[in-house]
Amino acid sequence: MNSAETEVLSLLDSYVRAVESKSLEQYASVVAHDPAMVNFGAFGAPILGWESLRHVMDGKNAALESIRIEQDDVSVHLLPTQDDAWARSLWRFHAKSEGNELDLPVRCTWQLQRRDGQWRVVHFRKSIAAG
Repeated sequence: MNSAETEVLSLLDSYVRAVESKSLEQYASVVAHDPAMVNFGAFGAPILGWESLRHVMDGKNAALESIRIEQDDVSVHLLPTQDDAWARSLWRFHAKSEGNELDLPVRCTWQLQRRDGQWRVVHFRKSIAAG
């Protein structure tokens, strides 16, 4: 594994820790802050740009507690430039919402770019595994 792959893995771990801790500051540090950044949640319309994503994360943070993510089968693929990458991972997403336990199998796909020497998520897509 080369240093760029290690950096991407570290960024993905930071993303997960930010979600688990509900830290918008940490979350903001790992995603791109431009209008072209796109996130697809498990449900609903695409989330376009940082401001829209921050609003969605505020709502998620208010609705969920005891968030824990088990990340498995993480794979990083660098493009030839070494400044672009895509990754995939499988999550087991655990949380509580209104007293109900959530335990969801989530499939994740990431697109990342190195900007000013730092990796940032420019696209994230998650879906709930069916079946």
